[in-house]
Amino acid sequence: MGGGSFSFDSYATRAVTKGYHQKSTADVFQQRQINNAMHPYGIVARESRDSVEHPNSVAIILGLDVTGSMGSIPHHLVKEGLPSLVDKIIKHGIADPQILFLGIGDHECDNSPLQVGQFESSDELLEKWLTSVYLEGGGGGNGGESYLLAWYFAAYHTSIDCLEKRGQKGFLFTVGDEPVLPSVPKNVLKNLMGEGQYGDFTASGLFEEVRKKYNTYHIHVKETASGSRSHVIDGWRQLLCDNLLVVNKHTEIADLIAEKITAPEQAAETIPYAISDKPVFVGIEAEEML
Repeated sequence: MGGGSFSFDSYATRAVTKGYHQKSTADVFQQRQINNAMHPYGIVARESRDSVEHPNSVAIILGLDVTGSMGSIPHHLVKEGLPSLVDKIIKHGIADPQILFLGIGDHECDNSPLQVGQFESSDELLEKWLTSVYLEGGGGGNGGESYLLAWYFAAYHTSIDCLEKRGQKGFLFTVGDEPVLPSVPKNVLKNLMGEGQYGDFTASGLFEEVRKKYNTYHIHVKETASGSRSHVIDGWRQLLCDNLLVVNKHTEIADLIAEKITAPEQAAETIPYAISDKPVFVGIEAEEML
């Protein structure tokens, strides 16, 4: 977890200095295989912790579909979406956001279906994770992507002070244009995360589990070929009900996320969370953590 603070001005200045507006997607995202620092293998937990500088941390996870159908959307987030989002969150009263970026692929087709950054309180470090993602550009004709891996990771491999100290749920947003794959088998999780005891999970089961820790939403982007299909939206609606958020254009994503995070009903919600409760991990070194 990085220190420092978010600054819209410094991020925007750096984006101009680095020429993100002029560079192509391939020039911004130069990874040609998964960055070792973002490989989930062996991760016990990513932590969002309070500090002297950030005493009231709020854990926020952004899981972005990085398969081929999403096109230039990751590039937009680097040059415009991210600084706009952070600025809006802070201006609406969330002084200590800590943001974790995930890259999401397809566990049935891709070599790197999940990429994991760190919770960061620094715009420079968050930018580092975002631009380090490997745009595998895969996916396949199997009717979905692995958004449920973001739910799995958040539910079982994160530990967040906003919940554990204050009973305040974090926030989890996945962004994409495809259906969610219906399940993930234990052998996939073992290959992805490392040695440990795993089970088979359904998307619906993971969604219910992750909601115990995070206000969980999926943002469906309609502007792509897949995203425009009504049956895709209908499938998501059946699974998530009001937790499905639909946008016509990717330029609407930042406003929508900021609106949900800063909604009065979200800020007011707290849940009992006993100090003796321990996070549940199902990966490598789990026994040591428990």
